[in-house]
Amino acid sequence: MANSKYEYVKSFEVEDEVMPPNLIVVRVDGRNFRRFSEVHEFEKPNDEKALNLMNQCAMAVLEEYPEIVFSYGYSDEYSFVLKKTSKFYQRRSSKISSVIVSFFTSVYVTKWKEFFPLKELRYPPSFLSRSVCCASLEVLQAYLAWRQRDCHVQNQYNTCFWELVKKGGKTEIEAQEILKDAREQDRNELLHQQFGINYNDSLALFRQGTCIFKTEVEDIVKYNEDGTPVKRLRRKASIFRSENIAGRRFWNAHAGLLKELGNFSEDCFKINPDYVRSFVFESKLMPSTWIVIRIDGCHFHRFSDVHEFNKPNDKQALDLMNLCAVAVLEEFQDIVFSYGVSDEYSFVLKKDSQLYQRQASKIVSAVVSFFSSVYVMKWKDVFQEKDLKYPPSFDGRAVCYPSNEILQDYLAWRQVDCHINNQYNTCFWSLVKLGKSKTEAQNYLKGTQAREKNELLLKEFGINYNTLPLMFRQGSSIFRVKTENTAMLESDASSIVKTETKIIREYCNIIEQSFWEAHPSILN
Repeated sequence: MANSKYEYVKSFEVEDEVMPPNLIVVRVDGRNFRRFSEVHEFEKPNDEKALNLMNQCAMAVLEEYPEIVFSYGYSDEYSFVLKKTSKFYQRRSSKISSVIVSFFTSVYVTKWKEFFPLKELRYPPSFLSRSVCCASLEVLQAYLAWRQRDCHVQNQYNTCFWELVKKGGKTEIEAQEILKDAREQDRNELLHQQFGINYNDSLALFRQGTCIFKTEVEDIVKYNEDGTPVKRLRRKASIFRSENIAGRRFWNAHAGLLKELGNFSEDCFKINPDYVRSFVFESKLMPSTWIVIRIDGCHFHRFSDVHEFNKPNDKQALDLMNLCAVAVLEEFQDIVFSYGVSDEYSFVLKKDSQLYQRQASKIVSAVVSFFSSVYVMKWKDVFQEKDLKYPPSFDGRAVCYPSNEILQDYLAWRQVDCHINNQYNTCFWSLVKLGKSKTEAQNYLKGTQAREKNELLLKEFGINYNTLPLMFRQGSSIFRVKTENTAMLESDASSIVKTETKIIREYCNIIEQSFWEAHPSILN
């Protein structure tokens, strides 16, 4: 396929490869989950169903991505450790963290009804993710010890806090004041003396968190003619718990961890959180530049085949993508424009945006996760007679563009790509439906120009390419517009002008300057 004059904008993309021998950890955290837990009335201080849902999501992530060999989670967070030799997504931090948080989110929404059959999911949950680059196994050990210590400290505090509120009759402010500066021993004594609770007798799920990794288990693969089972060893994700997941005794007892990550030579007695935080991969995006978050469907060729999308374009699938994009603009006010085609969408944040202090991983993961969540939640609204057969996922990246002109060239590049791909795919699938194999169709179209493709469609299939729906040929643009409405006051018959902002969707030419002149508020 021909390249366009706008291809140069790709040079603004920055590689974020995590160089070996660094170990890669991706940490996923609930976004605004305090509010989410209140709206959905989770039990305090711990909701066992909510924690088990998190664990099932982590289990699914390990089954989906063989490069992940260990995970640890508690509350609304999970950490995923990739094997030391991993080449997953060429070790690109943004790709790895975004695809994991996207899949995790999709599974969370998909499995919600299994754990909360009587609770409606009231709005899309979403998660943030970031990469931690552990320079050595000792750093990974310190990281895991830090997270498990945080699990214990948070759970002990929350147990005290909610006992004081629920049974002690204290207000939340009074409970905070009582626990202020209280040591670990003080909190244990408070629970025992005032509420008769031995903290160490509470569920290990709450106190210790949950480890998930793969071990060899015997599994039935088939049955003989006489009904006897045939068993084979296979690697399967399983749940484990330990008071010290960073201790040699626990870690070195599992051959799979030793093989893929290595052994702990000493126990980790001292935890320095600031030392571990120094390994967090966190880049801030350049100030006073346009930020573009581009998300792409992961393995959507397979996803579209499994779900029997129409070829070359499925209007319902595109409508669903557009619904998700509208929801993203409603959720993130700093996004001023978005453009989508096929299984990708680009979201433009205003130049002076301070969303998440312009931290790339947080912005990308928030957008990708929220988009994934809405995609699953709205699936049945669009595909009423099709079941979602497995959770979709998307990857994302952030790119900065320094001027209006370069940003416009980026969007023009995407629209030109939309036209080139759609024209090719329209020809390709017309040939396939005519009886040619996919290889034959590819060879037939090899080297053909745009004019020749148009002639092929018109002469062989009676299709005038220029009359195909604009959504297919030009993609979808979603942005805000301001409208002024005049309202009459009944008291004195005078009128006032109200300005309202609404999100609209158009299928239009964004390459021509006339579009931007008609909508100056987007770039101003």
